[in-house]
Amino acid sequence: MAYTETSRRARGFTWVLLALLAPIGADTAHAEWLYREAAIMGTRCAVELWSDDRNRSEQAIASVFADMRRIDLLMSTWKPDTQLAAVNRLAADKPVVVSQELFDLIRVALEYSKETAGAFDITYASVGYLYDFRQHIHPDAAARLAALPGINYHHVVLDAANRTVRFTRKGTKIDLGGIAKGHAVDRGIEILRRAGYDRAMVNSGGDTRIIGDRFGKPWIVGVRDPNNEAVSFLRLPLTDAAISTSGDYERYFDEGGQRFHHIIDPKTGDSARSLRSATVIGPTALRTDALSTSVFVLGPERGLELIERLQDVDAVLVTPAGKVLYSSGLAPPVVPAASVPSKPD
Repeated sequence: MAYTETSRRARGFTWVLLALLAPIGADTAHAEWLYREAAIMGTRCAVELWSDDRNRSEQAIASVFADMRRIDLLMSTWKPDTQLAAVNRLAADKPVVVSQELFDLIRVALEYSKETAGAFDITYASVGYLYDFRQHIHPDAAARLAALPGINYHHVVLDAANRTVRFTRKGTKIDLGGIAKGHAVDRGIEILRRAGYDRAMVNSGGDTRIIGDRFGKPWIVGVRDPNNEAVSFLRLPLTDAAISTSGDYERYFDEGGQRFHHIIDPKTGDSARSLRSATVIGPTALRTDALSTSVFVLGPERGLELIERLQDVDAVLVTPAGKVLYSSGLAPPVVPAASVPSKPD
């Protein structure tokens, strides 16, 4: 079958404009695509890979899930006995020694704070802990403003020599929810690569990373309609890339015609509301995870300005009115889409 293909690697990943690709034969007599799911880190995680040995592949997938559980036990703010929970309890009083992995991830998070002029800020938790989306609880204006001074990434001081974390202000708390899942996905990919797999996908919630292709065809990743989990308004063919989506539909509740959700604007301590979703494509899941959160907080104009300044990422944004915006590297879109349905009243 003849086909036309346009691809680009200038930003360190590949996307294909026309996915009418002819299948390339593969020996499938003793091989298969193996897909497994598990509930970890408060979300659905998944691994898919090309397997020529089911037992070995099951063990590799189990290793990925085991590592995700380890990361959850290290970095969760919901479990009282994690290292991150200890940091939030103690770091305003004294330096807290942490593992090298946690130290390095906090350091990277602070670098993203600088890169995004504070749009990405793990100290959002200083106000974020006052929200309970399951119980439909949010702080009133007085409580939110009282806790707001705790949000400032400059309050977090790292000591590399002693591997410690310290807060310079009482009331400061941190949450790695905007970067930890991407980190876990990247680690999962490395586990599979070390085990010899070169065609695989690892997913954790809104964060996905892909290596290789599907024997001549790209992986197809859908970008969901913010109003309907079952509908993808855009299908992106990707190879050797990561993709993350931040949206106002994962952890939220509606009250008085307003949506309260988990993506907190560090400047206000309130839910960011100038976008419905922000999808970023790039080389690693950690990077796309952090930047999708940042773009969501920044909003359409400043978010796209950030993406255009960077050399290794692209983005697709959905506004509250349902308008779909693309960064220049994704024009024209894979599947033309002028808009998606706006948020219902």
